[in-house]
This record gives sequence, C-alpha cells and structure tokens, in this order.
Amino acid sequence: MQTQSQISEIKVIYQSAIKKSLLPVIKTSKDAYLIFKEIWSSNIEFKEEFYILLLNRANKVLGWYKVSEGGVAGTLVDPKIIFSVALKCNASAVVLAHNHPSGSLKPSLQDNQLTQKLKEGGKILEISVLDHLIMTSESYFSFEDEGIF
Repeated sequence: MQTQSQISEIKVIYQSAIKKSLLPVIKTSKDAYLIFKEIWSSNIEFKEEFYILLLNRANKVLGWYKVSEGGVAGTLVDPKIIFSVALKCNASAVVLAHNHPSGSLKPSLQDNQLTQKLKEGGKILEISVLDHLIMTSESYFSFEDEGIF
C-alpha cells in the first residue's frame, strides 16, 4: 500500500505598496542614518538592536527589517536571516545598522568581525553590503566613511 507524502508548498512573496519613483535613495551614510533614525524603536538607549535597509540596484530603499534585539551589551545576528530577507525581496544591496546603548560610537572587535563576515557572505550571493552604521540617539559611526570596509 502506498501513502502520499505530506509536503508543504513554499511561497516567496515580496510586495511593495510604494511606487518605485517614490522610494528614498541612499547616496551617503547620512541618508541611511536619517532613515534608520526614523524607523528605530524607542529602545535606542536601552537595549541593542540590529536593523537592515534593503536596496535595489539603483540604491532605492525597498524596505527595512529588524533582524534582532538583545540586551544592554549585545544582540545575536544570524547572517542567514539577513540574507534570506534580502533574497526574498530581490535586494541587490543592504545597509546594516545596530545601536550602542552606552552611547559609544567605537566599533568593537565583534562589530568588525561581523561586518567582514557579512561582507564576504554578500559577495557570494551578489548582495553588496554597502555600509554598517553604529547608531546612538545623537549620532552615528559609518564603517564605509571611516574606510574600515
């Protein structure tokens, strides 16, 4: 007697309610900072969070995604989550950002290692990691502007 396997259909859907002509464009780190500042939760001085902006080939922002939130001293960032979201919306590039509740704009060793890891992963998938910002309520640090990339 044969039994039929139960297999789920996988659906991958990205839909934008905004016309492409109205999407904001990222030209500088400040452009990204201002968008992140608008979407960031009220926890910027309370606990660490990690967000991404997803961009098309013209550096227009397709959308944003909150990757993780943690505690006072860190948050877990899974590269598979970042790239699965980027692939789902057919992004050509991403801008990374996380906050330092302490107010420090200095990147940690872990920040540097994660940035390099994500940059390398993006190369394989042909998804450019354009920048990584460290956010505070008053300012930001750009890995790209500081030549760390």
